[in-house]
Amino acid sequence: MAQLLPFSPVPLYGQLKELLRSRILDGTYPPQSRMPSENELGQAHGVSRITVRQALGDLQKEGLIFKIHGKGTFVAKPKAFQNVSTLQGLAESMGQMGHEVLNKLIGLRHLPACARVAERLQVTEGSLVTEIRRVRLINREPVSLEITWLPQGLGEKLERADLVTRDIFLILENDCGIALGHADLAIDAVLADSGLSDALGVEEGAPIMRIERLTHTAEGKPLDFEHLYYRGDAFQYRLRIDRHKGAHS
Repeated sequence: MAQLLPFSPVPLYGQLKELLRSRILDGTYPPQSRMPSENELGQAHGVSRITVRQALGDLQKEGLIFKIHGKGTFVAKPKAFQNVSTLQGLAESMGQMGHEVLNKLIGLRHLPACARVAERLQVTEGSLVTEIRRVRLINREPVSLEITWLPQGLGEKLERADLVTRDIFLILENDCGIALGHADLAIDAVLADSGLSDALGVEEGAPIMRIERLTHTAEGKPLDFEHLYYRGDAFQYRLRIDRHKGAHS
């Protein structure tokens, strides 16, 4: 068993935190498993309960563990994450990190554009657009509900495409020959209603991250308007920002 070093410049709680973190990350303590109690950890490593509590508190702040009153401390399931410094579809991004991404097609229909969709896609209100609803599953677990609106002509092409295993971005580029340019994103939080609860397998009222994304062609024409609803307990969006434009770290 790894020993803590009482004369190290790193405080004991910091040493214990790093030791427990390494055991969580290497699978010694697997996701959803119960951690040893504060007493058990204190006795195993020869430290006080206060030291154990400090180490566990830091790990909880980092999202590696969670506590259930009266039941103990458990290892959290690691969140999938997507970096958004480049414009990529979910499968394109997650696949590079070894995750399996599949889609459950909930519906595809052609309907009159409401005022919001028409304004974002720059089409006439009431003109036909295509709405695609898909639940995105990462490693067989539902993580997001994706609602996409496109001009009807494009939607009819996507109707014949493989929407179960492929990203819409790649279909637009490879099948439709459209060069994508940039996307505008707005991020906020909502509470799950019954529809989101059913689609994502969460309780009604659970926190959901909502992303509104408008993707443009390389020429700057709006092409693909989406509402993306992500489970707050299972996914992160990560991005890097520089203090000065063009700055490099």
